[in-house]
Amino acid sequence: MSGHFTDINARYRNFTVVDIIKTHKPCRGLRRRKTDDEKTGGRRRHGGGRGPGLEGEAVKQTGKLYVVGIGPGSYEQMTIKAVRAMEESQVVVGYTVYADLMREHFPGKEWITTPMRQETERCRMAIEKAEAGMTVALICSGDAGVYGMSGLILELVGESDSPIVEVIPGVTAALSGGALLGAPLGHDFAVISLSDLLTPMELIEDRLLHAAKADLAICLYNPSSRKRSDYLRRACDIMLTAKKPETVCGIAKNIGREGESMELMTLSELRDTSTDMFTTVFIGNEKTKAVNGRMVTPRGYRNV
Repeated sequence: MSGHFTDINARYRNFTVVDIIKTHKPCRGLRRRKTDDEKTGGRRRHGGGRGPGLEGEAVKQTGKLYVVGIGPGSYEQMTIKAVRAMEESQVVVGYTVYADLMREHFPGKEWITTPMRQETERCRMAIEKAEAGMTVALICSGDAGVYGMSGLILELVGESDSPIVEVIPGVTAALSGGALLGAPLGHDFAVISLSDLLTPMELIEDRLLHAAKADLAICLYNPSSRKRSDYLRRACDIMLTAKKPETVCGIAKNIGREGESMELMTLSELRDTSTDMFTTVFIGNEKTKAVNGRMVTPRGYRNV
């Protein structure tokens, strides 16, 4: 063994380190990997795939689309994140009524509005603006994910990575109206819309019945309109089959807007109460009570 090493030492006695390296081939499987620049001839793509591509390659321009819940309507009840998204946006897209509530607070924007029942067209216009490289805010009242446009936007964008979509939460009417009334949703609750424009009335009635039987506190959106003037009465009749007539209820009108008001009543009185699309209705559970003119559904902390 010692003779073997003696032969090697003699062989390389007059070699420099550089000479030794040059005489040896790299071991199989240990070859150096090429760098990205070597692979592309120096034409490397930068920016994680979103920046400029290879020379002469067409790059799709893309912006950002915020889907913003603006809350009940007043600037003061918007979240800080929603305000920042609006300030950053170049274009604001929304239902005409909601856009009118926001215009004065965000001047210098391009405003695109559509009337009710043009939700898909509205979303497509917002996506097209963002795909053109602009920062866009699509606004929704309350929270964008509660009867809002965030779901439709995500469906329309689908698997595409353009535009970038970010959903900004807002204060929905169940929360802002609940705060106005006191604490009607202090325990388990259900939120149900009485609008049958997109949901069959039979399904709405079934949900009302099961929520009432489960003794949930219930918050009703869209309780009535000119074409649906008797829907709240029908809803109360269904709930009265499982809830007591004296169940504490409340309504909140024009939340966060001019003419804001609230009123407490029983379930039997609610049946004959006039409401509109800007009214949010609250039906208590078995433990809900009126406390100094406020509606309270106890969680049970006081008994712990």
